[in-house]
Amino acid sequence: MKFASDNGSGVAPEIMSALADANDGSTPGYGADEYTRDACNRLAEVFEHDVAAFLVTTGTAANALNLAAITHPHGAVFVHERAHVHTDECGAPEFFMHGAKLLPLAGEHGKLTPAAIEQGLEGFAQGVVHHPQAQAISLSQVTESGTVYSVSEIEALSVLAKKHSLRVHMDGARFANALVSLGCSPAEMTWKAGVDVLSFGATKNGAMGVEAVIVFDEGIAADLPFMCKRAGQLMSKGRFLGAQMAAYLKGGLWLDMAAHANGMAALLAAGIEKLPRARLRHPVQANQVFAVLPKPAHKALIAAGAAYYPWEREPDGIAVRLVTSFCTSNEEVEEFLSIAGGAL
Repeated sequence: MKFASDNGSGVAPEIMSALADANDGSTPGYGADEYTRDACNRLAEVFEHDVAAFLVTTGTAANALNLAAITHPHGAVFVHERAHVHTDECGAPEFFMHGAKLLPLAGEHGKLTPAAIEQGLEGFAQGVVHHPQAQAISLSQVTESGTVYSVSEIEALSVLAKKHSLRVHMDGARFANALVSLGCSPAEMTWKAGVDVLSFGATKNGAMGVEAVIVFDEGIAADLPFMCKRAGQLMSKGRFLGAQMAAYLKGGLWLDMAAHANGMAALLAAGIEKLPRARLRHPVQANQVFAVLPKPAHKALIAAGAAYYPWEREPDGIAVRLVTSFCTSNEEVEEFLSIAGGAL
């Protein structure tokens, strides 16, 4: 019953096999290898667009580099107050943006809205030398509340961004889970909806450790090779990043794994809703379940070895976050629900 994080899951067998294959022989270093070329070609196919893609080792690196590419040191980025880039990256985005600010905004279920952005803009007048200059919006897809922006919501934010000459960054650490949830194409959820740069995640969805900085506007990408090198994200044995990403995208593996994780979350959420005095805190739209469990259920689950994160205090129970992955089993979900129900 391991629901603490999809970071705790292992590596998909297909990806592990690809790494073993890439280990045979010698190739050019620093990403000048056939595996990296294959990965970048596959990314272009997936997004139906010529993209500048840079493979990196962590989501923090992908987010920090993307935001630095679209924001000046005197600039500012609007983010949700619970966004990962704001709360969980130890100031890395600000560090790589050389001091630019992240401006947190409130929003229900982890989402930014055009109205919130407009209100935020009122407090930071463009052209006034005393104020940081708003230059971008960063949205998390999936959000930190487990919800998913619809294509129309992304489009609305992008229209507003373009109106105010702002760039749009998408933190896609769980991009595949959001895509499966919406049932749209990668292109429809990104550049066709107005997204300029994307942090494309794979690690949480079955890879060993690879993310991609994806830029849809070549004009933004010119400095990124140097930025990646300076950030320590140009791996000498880059083929092992390329091999992971190519295998991840091959034959729709990434979507199959995300669909399984989402399905397990939906099953878990449906069972929790049936428990006496339990409730969901946010809509379950991908592979994260935010719920309030009665204290007896929580105690029984912890005693039985269940792993998950207590989240926030609630007067009627324990608020928790439960995350499913590509390797979550029906048996794990059923055991969790059985123990919780038996304690009530």
